[in-house]
Amino acid sequence: MLLGKINPILWITLGLSCTFGMGCQPPTIPETFASPSNSPIPNSASVKTSPIEYLGEFQIPTGFIFQDTPLGGFSGITYDTQRNLYYALSDDRAIQGPARFYNLEIQLNPLVVTPIGVTPLVDQSSRPFPSYSLDPEGIALTRRDSLFISSEGDVVQDIQPFIKEFSREGKEIQSLPLPDKFLPQNSQGIRDNQAFESLTLSPSEQFLYTATETALVQDGEPANLEKGTPVRILQYDLTTGQPAQEFYYLTEPVQTEPKSPDGLTIHSLVELLAWDETKLLSLERGFTEDVGNTGLLYEVSLQGATDIQPIESLKDVDIQNIQPAQKRLLLDLQTLNIPMDNLEGMTFGPQLADGRRSLILVSDNNFNPLQVTQFLVFAINLEE
Repeated sequence: MLLGKINPILWITLGLSCTFGMGCQPPTIPETFASPSNSPIPNSASVKTSPIEYLGEFQIPTGFIFQDTPLGGFSGITYDTQRNLYYALSDDRAIQGPARFYNLEIQLNPLVVTPIGVTPLVDQSSRPFPSYSLDPEGIALTRRDSLFISSEGDVVQDIQPFIKEFSREGKEIQSLPLPDKFLPQNSQGIRDNQAFESLTLSPSEQFLYTATETALVQDGEPANLEKGTPVRILQYDLTTGQPAQEFYYLTEPVQTEPKSPDGLTIHSLVELLAWDETKLLSLERGFTEDVGNTGLLYEVSLQGATDIQPIESLKDVDIQNIQPAQKRLLLDLQTLNIPMDNLEGMTFGPQLADGRRSLILVSDNNFNPLQVTQFLVFAINLEE
């Protein structure tokens, strides 16, 4: 149940968490969440890995209302370098408001998150998307001021997934074709709520990457405590607008054991972020009932990986003959020793003073009063 319209200063008074080692004080900007100390983001010596360094955390409580919409469900985020803005996609299925993304300003020193606008999504005829007709998950900004957005659809309701391009004002421009093997039909395709969670553009913007969250029905099973799930990274060539290649990516197994034998466990690929044309960051997120969330951040290389586009079912081939995407663990987020929410979105931010890139992760609060919208900030340099 969502709470009513509440002054954000009251939320901070009620206990908004600011964990940068800085005291929380009421913000001076209306509808702003801030940790307004004058001290800079600390470089934590106690939680540091190379080539990635954890800089801090920031939380927004569930229940905050912005421009008549419940702020939350942030399943994807992308950075506009030209305007120094972030676009955070809500995965609200047009139920508690229109399908939409939020315009955010995120200042890093000191950390301040300011929602400044809501952009509803509309179709090519400028009509709002009907309730339950989409499940927005991934978002990526182009240099021509458009946004690619992915939707998982709804297998139970026979609503197909999609990858569409929208204007920055939220109007649909075009749809990209999906290979038939991904469509839920004839006992194959995506699983419900486990489809195109991730979306990213290569720096040249020739390639758009997305991936299934877990295995296609014909490829394998979701992750369990013993083994990971085989997912497909789908590459589009935007010079043609067509699917170009597919790559095999194996997630890790479920990271934590449930307290009861029938407890819910999940581990899946929830985000990709392109570093260059063939090097990506991947975020694997897990959840175990009565235990909590986990997160693993990887550097991924597609160089030398087998193009599995011609393979209709990974169950029907010898997987040992397929070269998968190569993974290198950058950070097990559990080592940060902070409560972790349902992390789903990831974007680069501005370059930091020392030349490294800022990296921001954000969580989907599921509009659950027991969860928060959590931002994690890092410095990263994969050239080392």
